[in-house]
Amino acid sequence: MPSTSDGAAGAGDDFASRVLAVVESIPPGRVMTYGDVAAALGSRASRMVGQVMAYYGAAVPWWRVVRASGHPPVNHEHIALQHYRAEGTPLLGGGDRPYRVDLTAARHDGA
Repeated sequence: MPSTSDGAAGAGDDFASRVLAVVESIPPGRVMTYGDVAAALGSRASRMVGQVMAYYGAAVPWWRVVRASGHPPVNHEHIALQHYRAEGTPLLGGGDRPYRVDLTAARHDGA
């Protein structure tokens, strides 16, 4: 999620650096949930992944990290949709109901 904070790489926070490295590794058109990112780090701290993204995520492809439902980060739906369309990310819904990422087709396994 966008933020103007610059301290991620220099903050010395190993967890934050590891989260950002996982997010940077997600290929275009693919996504991981907050829980998927945590699991890739051997953790169950999906809420902490969300905090890292909120504070330091502007420099990485933040739109590639979605909620477990496939919905984009809260209050970033419009800009995320532009990124999803540009990358060809599979989507569900839209029109008169909120869209979400098709996790079956777009989920990245982190490998």
